Amino acid sequence: MPETAGPDASVRIRVRMTARPIDEPNRVSSQLELLFDLTFVVAVAAITDQLAHTVAEGHAREGVLPFLQVFFAIWWAWMNFTWFASSYDTDDVTYRLLTMVQMAGVLLLAAGVPAAADHGDYLMITLGYMIMRLGLITLWLRAGIEDPESRRTAFRYAFGIGVLQLGWFLRLYLANSGTSDDVLLAAFIALATLELSVPLWAERPRSTNWHPHHIAERYGLFTIILLGEAVLAASNAVRRAVQDTAVSAELLAVAACGLVILFALWWLYFLRPAGPRLEDRRDRSYRWGYGHYGIFASLAALGAGLEVAVEQTSHDLHLSPTAASYAVAVPAACFVALLWTVHRIISEPSRVHLTIAGAGVVVLLALPLATPVIGAVADLALMSATCVALVGLASWHETVKQ
Repeated sequence: MPETAGPDASVRIRVRMTARPIDEPNRVSSQLELLFDLTFVVAVAAITDQLAHTVAEGHAREGVLPFLQVFFAIWWAWMNFTWFASSYDTDDVTYRLLTMVQMAGVLLLAAGVPAAADHGDYLMITLGYMIMRLGLITLWLRAGIEDPESRRTAFRYAFGIGVLQLGWFLRLYLANSGTSDDVLLAAFIALATLELSVPLWAERPRSTNWHPHHIAERYGLFTIILLGEAVLAASNAVRRAVQDTAVSAELLAVAACGLVILFALWWLYFLRPAGPRLEDRRDRSYRWGYGHYGIFASLAALGAGLEVAVEQTSHDLHLSPTAASYAVAVPAACFVALLWTVHRIISEPSRVHLTIAGAGVVVLLALPLATPVIGAVADLALMSATCVALVGLASWHETVKQ
């Protein structure tokens, strides 16, 4: 346990940065971590709104790749700090200031989302990402200096993150030089792959002391933030629809179905606590943590899809009702499939779980095909009923297992 001030101390000027115990009792998210998460609300809201606008204009294919690329930067920056804080949170003055530097980077990144989506201008996003990474590099250097046992691991992290930041600036130069989209996409994939490889390489000498229950709580809180963003996106769309037209039964039905879907996905995510399973299978943490990129991106995309579904009730959009239904069905199906995959990484595989998840994915992806016959509202109602059925079946299976 690192040196800490007493409960009545107002400020911790300096606390030596050493690895925290992995079995520390009652470890929960700090107020600083919660504030850190809230800054990501702005970034997620910006990219979700941009995706909804792109889909509504009938350019979903053109909008998906920029969405996934920008969301990778958001998710990766959040995840890197989350795992670092689980190991080295000292909550002293220096730690707080460097964390706030990363928050400023998030806000700058969020400000650059429209330019990136509309004009392919990634300058603001790259600068925001650089600021976040500089804050994290400084924290890793501090950990390496003050914690001799983890020095090699910490310095590896700092070196790897710093070198790759130069790579992102090189990609920005290529983008401004008129390089083809295919080359830029290849550069992004290469750099993202290297980013994902840094923790694997850095922790070869010694693993960091992350706390399994703390990590599970942090991921759960970010899931709730993304669900809240989806609710906000749909609510804003309802507000705009009410301003433009009178309240209709169709609008109320779509809004209600969207809420049911979000409630059901929340229920599914928290049905099986991850903390005890991570504690027993620490060696699988990388795959579990990395798998959440798809889960988080699916929830953000679902918020955009629900916004489009609501707008369709009051506006003539540049996409068909079937395409609008797929804007909800695809991210919901991806969430279900990826959630099962991530649970399987840290739990014993179950054929029943696979059957339930597989059937849910198939039904969700097939339902939009019926939109021309039954209508968009009925189709969304069937999607919500499918998600509720998944909750019921999964809950029943958990009860039987116990």
